[in-house]
Amino acid sequence: MFKKPLSDAKTSAPLRSSERRKLRARTAERFQLAPEVADSLVPDGLLSQKFSAYNDEPGVLYLSGDGNPLWFSVGKDSDELIPTVYALWKHRTLLPVLTTSATVVQFLVGGADLMIPGVVQAPADATAGALVAVAQSTHNARGPPLAVGRMAIDADKIDRGVTKGKAVIVLHTWKDHLWAIGPKGQPPEAASASETGGDKAAAAAADDDDDDRTTRMEAETVEDRPAAAKDGPVAEAEEGRLTPEEVSARLRSALLQALRTTLAGLPSSAFPMPTTTLAFTRTATTPVDVKHSTFKSLSSFLRTAEKGGLLRLKDARPDAVVVAVYPTHADVVAHAPHRTVGEEDERKRRAEEREAQQSAAAADAEKRMTVTELWKPHLGTLPLFGDLGLDTGALYTLAEVKSALLAYVEKHELVNRVEQQYLNVGADAVFSAALYGPPNTKGAKPVPEFAKREDALGALCSRMQPWHRIAIGGDEAFTETRKGAPRPITVAVKSRQGKKICTFITGFEPYHLSADALTGALRVRCASSTSISPVPGGGKEVMVQGKQTSVVLELLGSMGVPKEWVEVSKAAAVKKK
Repeated sequence: MFKKPLSDAKTSAPLRSSERRKLRARTAERFQLAPEVADSLVPDGLLSQKFSAYNDEPGVLYLSGDGNPLWFSVGKDSDELIPTVYALWKHRTLLPVLTTSATVVQFLVGGADLMIPGVVQAPADATAGALVAVAQSTHNARGPPLAVGRMAIDADKIDRGVTKGKAVIVLHTWKDHLWAIGPKGQPPEAASASETGGDKAAAAAADDDDDDRTTRMEAETVEDRPAAAKDGPVAEAEEGRLTPEEVSARLRSALLQALRTTLAGLPSSAFPMPTTTLAFTRTATTPVDVKHSTFKSLSSFLRTAEKGGLLRLKDARPDAVVVAVYPTHADVVAHAPHRTVGEEDERKRRAEEREAQQSAAAADAEKRMTVTELWKPHLGTLPLFGDLGLDTGALYTLAEVKSALLAYVEKHELVNRVEQQYLNVGADAVFSAALYGPPNTKGAKPVPEFAKREDALGALCSRMQPWHRIAIGGDEAFTETRKGAPRPITVAVKSRQGKKICTFITGFEPYHLSADALTGALRVRCASSTSISPVPGGGKEVMVQGKQTSVVLELLGSMGVPKEWVEVSKAAAVKKK
């Protein structure tokens, strides 16, 4: 909500000592803080400042004496305190912490919410609506909190397999406009579980989750990924602490996974199969494979599996071959399938694509522009709206004007009984005057006795005062209402100085486009010279050499201008000498 500067920000004022003590007590009680920690987060000289976010939502900001934002609240008369990233950097355990990857952090800083596929680890007790912090996931450590938001879903649902939707609705992030009010320093270093104090349990849960993820990633056959699948420094550290018994257990789990999934669907023609097809090797600083298990060799491992009834071997030169597998074995049926490395990589790729699409959509929404035509009751149309009890000083959209027209027709029974598509205009003096003006007026057109609904609506609008509203931003971050009908941007191709063809753009100022921005963009896109000149009566005209109509239309569209509000005139004929 701070992706744009604060609007209507009042002057900050120091809190009274009594108010600060109450705020410190609330903070200590809400976040279970020791007195000295509460003093550091609600220090002497605390300032308060009222503001409005870009979506006009009111709030209160609490700053330290040197102007560092520490807390904020959102909503009218809200008493909920939300810590900023600066406060979380002082005390990292204020809020439950979710972790995500460095790639997703970039999108959060850009204004996106955290989606479920982007969650690496979540606190099990976080419920929907609860405040949480978001940090970057690193091995054996946790990065500093970089975002604050509300859970959009119970965290345990993520653990139970929910994979779609939002996980956290982000309220404030590192590098947003609230962060920019403070000293703008770099985030602190990542902290280990021992350094995060009260957050040890969460860190331990993260380590357990890493172990589970390692187990899932190891359960993979050559069909999913060739031998020597490199997993980087994290894999090296995990493999370095595996005992031979653990390696053996994971090899068996990988075989059960293959029997339950890949091997179960193979036709009989796939056998005999070389035993090396079942081999699983993982490359680290020191290669870790079946040699690191209690079996010491692939042959021994497969012989043990054969004795257990999982498969059948046949001796052959130079190595034995697998002639049959038994996916209906009780151990295979009892095995719970898990994600393979290939599936995990595909899930992350899709999540990153979704994040990129959401970020692009958010960027487009920031520039999206809507133009709404409005009408205000005027002169002879005032009695019609007054008769319906409507506000005669308000502005109405076309749909609202039509609704008022039909309401008046129904109230006064003006539908023609013989021809239902016609309205009895002459049967009601107020209705007739609202559509066609007072009778017997000099120069007035004769009032028809009947009119179709569409014609009556057009006549009513023509008698009302035209206005229009321009809104910029997906959630109407900027809105401006002006008197008069909206005029489209004009794009015209004309000949100058004989055969010289140029494209001219006028009328762009009401759409909050600058002449400098247009000329700069067109100069690059068209590789042509541009110029700006004044227009008689006010405004400016942008010129770009050449017939550049399609380029101009594409540029205006990228700037958010609706295509229906761009008018292209026909190219002028070039005079022959």
